[in-house]
Amino acid sequence: MSQELKFTNKNILVTGGAGFIGSHLCEQLLRDDHRVVCIDNLSTGTASNINALLQNQNFRFIRLDINEPFDLESHAELATFKLPFQGIQEIYHLACPTSIKNFDQFKVQTLLSNSLGNYHVLEIAKKYRARVMLASSSVVYGQRAEGSGMVEESEMGLVNQLSQRACYDEGKRFSETMFETYRQVHGLDIRIARIFRTYGPRMPLFDGQLIPDFILNALDGNDLVMYGGKDFSTSLMFISDLIDGLARIMDAPEYTGPVNIGSDVDLNLVDVAQQIIEMTSSSSKIVDGDNFAFLSELALPRITAIKDLGWFPLVRLPDGLRRTIEYMKANKLLLTNV
Repeated sequence: MSQELKFTNKNILVTGGAGFIGSHLCEQLLRDDHRVVCIDNLSTGTASNINALLQNQNFRFIRLDINEPFDLESHAELATFKLPFQGIQEIYHLACPTSIKNFDQFKVQTLLSNSLGNYHVLEIAKKYRARVMLASSSVVYGQRAEGSGMVEESEMGLVNQLSQRACYDEGKRFSETMFETYRQVHGLDIRIARIFRTYGPRMPLFDGQLIPDFILNALDGNDLVMYGGKDFSTSLMFISDLIDGLARIMDAPEYTGPVNIGSDVDLNLVDVAQQIIEMTSSSSKIVDGDNFAFLSELALPRITAIKDLGWFPLVRLPDGLRRTIEYMKANKLLLTNV
């Protein structure tokens, strides 16, 4: 029986790699001396997120839409990665439009990403026998229940498949079904990470994402708009903690099911906004605003499973906010002219 080849420097595919999460993930994989193929159609990701990576000899960016069939080996720029010989060892599948303010604009694309796009990525994983991770979401649990609102991986959520945001919520549930079915039928080595609310540098501006808009408005002395209302609460995880968690889930010796990754601390967004005002020495006021269909109170994660992998959220909220504020101050002119 032939032994499976082991590569110290892996070829790793990141779909949605020019997005907020994907760009940070690509950076970390490069720091770990892997070769990274980043694909993105730039519908909600931006080229500026990965500009600093383009000079790295171990990084390749290919602009394509995962909803269309694609063959990595047909791209001449990947020749040095020797895909016919080494193949792809890991796939982080993050590609799916996520926009709060412009959610309606991407509904069909979101629907296709959570079905046809998954199919194309899973077929690539099957071709190369790659370990493949789905970036799922806390939305699979549905709205926050009364009481503690804590959910563990074994709980089944309730999602309205006919709602205004069902293409994403029900789409993520169906995505998990697709990945699990490929595991059952084709023996694929899959991972499912259920990601809870995350913040940090490179979050899109003017999109209802709360934290970056809070910071930008505080720096300009404008009102901080509470789109979810002043009673809105959520958990917040800093981006570096998420990237560490994704790597631990991918590297786990065996697959035991989906894994929650997020902070289990409940935060009132008014308190977070007030911290930002104080940290920026701003004169801004906090005001109510219209809610968006894609912005809702979600459950908090029980994180026992990922703690068993040695993970714990290390970045305290004040530290994470400070790092995000510093980034936005340093890049404010660039960010607001994109």
